Amino acid sequence: MRVLATAGHVDHGKSALVRALTGMEPDRLKEERRRGLTLDLGFVWTRLDPRGRPDGTGGFGGEHIAFVDVPGHERFVATMLAGVGTVPAVLFVVAADQGWQPQSQEHLEILDALGVRHAVLAVSRSDLADPDPVRADAVERIRATSLGTVPSVAVSAVTGAGLDGLRRALARLGRTLPVPPADADVRLWLDRAFTVRGQGTVVTGTLAAGTLAVGDRLVAGDGRTALRVRGLQCLREDRTAVSGVARVAVNVHGAAEAALGRGRVLLTPGRWLLTGLIDVRVHRTPARDLPRAVTLHIGTAAVPVTVRPLGEDTARLTLPGRLPLRVGDRGVLREPGGRRVPCGMTVLDVRPPRLTRRGAARARAAELAGTTGRPDGAAELRRRGLVRRSELEAMGVPAATAPVAGDWLADPAHWAALRDRLEAEVERHAVEHPLEPGLPAEAARRLLGLPDRSLVDGLAGTSRRVRRDQGRLYAGEDVRPTLPPPVRAAVDAVRRELRRAPFRAPEAGRLTELGLTRRTVAAAVAAGALLRVGDGIVLLPGADVRAAEVLRGLPQPFTLSQARRALDTTRRVAVPLLEYLDARGLTERVDDQRRRCRAGTDSGGGRESNPPARDPRAPRF
Repeated sequence: MRVLATAGHVDHGKSALVRALTGMEPDRLKEERRRGLTLDLGFVWTRLDPRGRPDGTGGFGGEHIAFVDVPGHERFVATMLAGVGTVPAVLFVVAADQGWQPQSQEHLEILDALGVRHAVLAVSRSDLADPDPVRADAVERIRATSLGTVPSVAVSAVTGAGLDGLRRALARLGRTLPVPPADADVRLWLDRAFTVRGQGTVVTGTLAAGTLAVGDRLVAGDGRTALRVRGLQCLREDRTAVSGVARVAVNVHGAAEAALGRGRVLLTPGRWLLTGLIDVRVHRTPARDLPRAVTLHIGTAAVPVTVRPLGEDTARLTLPGRLPLRVGDRGVLREPGGRRVPCGMTVLDVRPPRLTRRGAARARAAELAGTTGRPDGAAELRRRGLVRRSELEAMGVPAATAPVAGDWLADPAHWAALRDRLEAEVERHAVEHPLEPGLPAEAARRLLGLPDRSLVDGLAGTSRRVRRDQGRLYAGEDVRPTLPPPVRAAVDAVRRELRRAPFRAPEAGRLTELGLTRRTVAAAVAAGALLRVGDGIVLLPGADVRAAEVLRGLPQPFTLSQARRALDTTRRVAVPLLEYLDARGLTERVDDQRRRCRAGTDSGGGRESNPPARDPRAPRF
């Protein structure tokens, strides 16, 4: 299907022309038909074959073409904007007997502001006046806009002259229109909402891209109201699925008609960012000349916004609520009352930084000067440094690189600089805290100002100078706590006592007497000078393997009491030591009372949490 909007001055025959083309009445309201004046949007359609010729049945045998018929009166420009805001092409109508008129000009300026690039010009009422002068004038005016040079046809809805030529021109236009991706995220701007008895709420709109299907889950523009597609029609035919571009009527469940309506939107859940602050590029009007308060027309929505100029052609817009916008979206800024020429705008950033410092607006303008409004993943990463892939794609920008950690993307230069900073912070911490040379990963996250802990792990994983161990970061493979002389002397005393009685761990009082705190004991354990087998229980490194050797000499299985006597220790030490041996795979429980040494293990089979003193990595004394 191809969808076009009409455009042109009031009473130039837009509705009469689409009525003649389709055989359908675009004016839905009784008041419209009584006054012969379009007051609201109308929707009609027909078929065109590739040559724009009838198929012999009064219709056309090829592709459907639908028209969104808009009002031409100056009082209904906002309605006109809702009609053209979601369609890719227009049928521009100028009457031969009246020529170019004020709303002809305003509608053309709106189309130019929206960046519409596809159109057919129809010079209507060619039975009442010579169409050639009007056609030449209109073509010249249109050529200076985004529409460029357009095909033109002189027609008469009364006599039917030129209608076949117009159909052929529309068929040719249809072949040039781009086909949007069927798997795109759905953003359906609504132009109508009403209640059908027995079915509930029905909404209509132009589906610009993506696919809707019966059973789909959607979300309203507030980001919270969940909806389900109960039924789907396209051109009054029931459908199970419809892909854009298409006119659709959607029977939704989950929201009242009053919560939807024109200007509201239905979205693919979880795929859109809602924003109330955007940076934009304005077209054909200096940003400083914009009024502070204007109306933003985008999709079918019309919302008041506050304008803050940034640079010559960039500005920041503050919205009263939040809209699902993406980089590259086009809209129109229009002063209420239409006293100024409508100004086009392109969305550059839907997550702009706050401007809180002196000169921040000027710096932001310089940053935006090189942006084009075309989604560019690499450029967006350079500006942001770090961003989640899901958030970047929700902005309408494709990811240019693979994630560095989890869902996070990073600009390569920024990532390298973060890695350098991490290495420096880890080395600085080791110098300043010799007892605890490992920098906690959470502290590293705060120092680097990172939004997620996984980024610290990702940075450490790409560094040759940083080692991760149990939530801490160390500057190299052999970095261990350096014990100051008093601590070293106290640990030496503990080690001498343990050499005399290897499984008689010192009591808490003895450690306190030696001046060893939990912190200094932990440093001695990390340095490889002691082995911790339980809370407050320290032995010599290698004591776990030696204990297993002793226990292997007992009849298997053995009890706690037998193990305690064989090791010449107390229950205070034996219980945590046996649990430690279980965890290391050196022993295992048989039942609640007995254990046995693991089959296939020997004196060297245990995995030591601390190396024995003879290991070259052991304590630095």
